[in-house]
Amino acid sequence: MKVVSVVGARPQLIKAAAVSRALRLHHTEILVHTGQHYDREMSDVFFEELDIPKPDLNLGVGSAPHGAQTGAMLAGVERALLDTVPDWVLVYGDTNSTVAAALAAAKLHIPVAHVEAGLRSFNRAMPEEINRVVTDHLADLLLCPSDTAVRNLAHEGIRDGVYCVGDVMLDALLSASTRAKSGSDVLRRFAMEERQYIVATIHRAENTDDPERLRSILRGLAASEMRVVFPVHPRTRRLLAGVADTVGGRVSFIEPLGYLDMVRLVAGARLIATDSGGLQKEAYWLGVPCITLRDETEWVETVATGWNRVVGADTSRIVDALRSHEAPPRDRPPVYGAEGAAVRCVELIEQARRPRKPSLESYGSQVVP
Repeated sequence: MKVVSVVGARPQLIKAAAVSRALRLHHTEILVHTGQHYDREMSDVFFEELDIPKPDLNLGVGSAPHGAQTGAMLAGVERALLDTVPDWVLVYGDTNSTVAAALAAAKLHIPVAHVEAGLRSFNRAMPEEINRVVTDHLADLLLCPSDTAVRNLAHEGIRDGVYCVGDVMLDALLSASTRAKSGSDVLRRFAMEERQYIVATIHRAENTDDPERLRSILRGLAASEMRVVFPVHPRTRRLLAGVADTVGGRVSFIEPLGYLDMVRLVAGARLIATDSGGLQKEAYWLGVPCITLRDETEWVETVATGWNRVVGADTSRIVDALRSHEAPPRDRPPVYGAEGAAVRCVELIEQARRPRKPSLESYGSQVVP
């Protein structure tokens, strides 16, 4: 079986690290990187640390407005699929890379498997939500991380090809956490002690593209009684110039970190403040309380168990949460399954294997409507 896997952003690289390892044991994988995150800190170092095979093709799309970026990815992925003629296209998460690959495959009648299907914020103002909905309605195999995701799809009338496999990011985290504890010196490099700092990340457009909202979040972080360490996404750094004057000395802006350093940083933190979905889950698995700097979260299970608190961008709510949110005095149930989700994904792709509909060999010479 030949599978084209499409990635383009850090969270997708983490998921692919686990799934590609399982897939390549018995099948051929062609890894296509769209170049959505393309500098070393945001991409290359993840391939090195997670032992992911280098991409067979890098489209080099880079940053651009949504329409231009998605269009360039769609054209590039379509060409790759015509050249490779795979049995399946495998996509991850909710980025522009995800929806572009799903569209390209669907138009060529190549079945699509979507890892992390069924997530919903129910906020159509988020580009990620549009990407999720479109991808799920195009996918033939929907690999969900939780029972909630399965129910979300059922409410939209999607029931065939839906499976709850657990979260493949757990496989990657378990593999990396031991190595990170012994191999990362990030706490020493930044002069930090266990449980004596907070980790913050902001990257979503809803926060970074609204100066008042970004300023409100930064004011809340600046009021922390504990040092706040903020690895800055390149896109966020460009937008900080006009609002960084609101931040006091307790916030330390640092460059993006590799995966092992980030895992070690999160594992040693007192608290996480983030708008990242992946970081909400990693905090949960590592037993670190989290506050979410959004008005909603797709990872509702982390809130229901008491480990996550959604505070939005309101300064006073952020300050209150930073000062009062502690780990709940109860266990963390396996709401996203157990280790082995990546293997389950590959097994389901194998079981669902079927012939492609039309032949693609002559597609490139056809005039399409």
